[in-house]
Amino acid sequence: MHRRILGVLAAAAVGAAALTAGASTASAAATVSVAAAAPARPAPLKAVDFTGIVALSNCSGSLVRTPTAADSDPALVLTNGHCYEGGMPSAGQVITNRPSSRTFKLLNSSGSGTLGTLRATTVLYSTMTDTDVTLYKLNRSYASIQQSYRTPALQLSLDHPTAGADVRVVSGYWRKIYSCAIDGFAYRVREGEWTWKDSIRYTPECDVIGGTSGSPLVDASTGKVVGANNTINEDGGRCTLNNPCEVDESGNITVHPHIGYAQETYILAACIGPGSVLDFNRPGCLVPRPTG
Repeated sequence: MHRRILGVLAAAAVGAAALTAGASTASAAATVSVAAAAPARPAPLKAVDFTGIVALSNCSGSLVRTPTAADSDPALVLTNGHCYEGGMPSAGQVITNRPSSRTFKLLNSSGSGTLGTLRATTVLYSTMTDTDVTLYKLNRSYASIQQSYRTPALQLSLDHPTAGADVRVVSGYWRKIYSCAIDGFAYRVREGEWTWKDSIRYTPECDVIGGTSGSPLVDASTGKVVGANNTINEDGGRCTLNNPCEVDESGNITVHPHIGYAQETYILAACIGPGSVLDFNRPGCLVPRPTG
């Protein structure tokens, strides 16, 4: 997690508008015999830009919807649990359906300007246990936002992400896009008092910094959100704040200096029912539930 360096870096935010969008299209030619079937081609890359991306006061986020959401449903904004305005939830804490009036700047597709301001009514879900997500419900529907700003929401994938997938971390705070691949998945990632399950590990190209927290992780072959960017090992430290470590099934600890992580979002996307209502009994809903 890297909120702590925002004060140091905020003065550079205006000058950091250079885009590293890097959504290069991969193509490969294969030579085959006449009798052989042509090999499967890689899925074409989507043009990932700042469509649906929002900036928070301290983090990044995205306007998102599930595949079955209706245009009339209240819109949702996704970010990290540690970006919650009430402070970082404690280990084991799950926040649901709490009033909020937080605002978000909705960016244009190039990231060069702001289309308008969106406002929350509710913290639908927030936790740093097993995952690191906050989901806000807004005071406007998807249709209303589309009508006002001509911008759609990003779609949340309902599937587990794939190792090797070409991905983009799209930061609304810095208006910057990082390009890398999913290196693999960590059984557990531990940082301070928090532990996250089945975390996405990046290849080194996604060298994310403070302010990128909550950025959507977009699969470049589908354009869908598969995770929420949340941390990087900054100094080579072992399981401490801003220096997460990996823990395997046997309890062995591995440190990957300067490697970043995201938390999978399909486990939360499955919990959202019609009307943007949180329903823990929906099939595939795997996020922690509040106790008591």
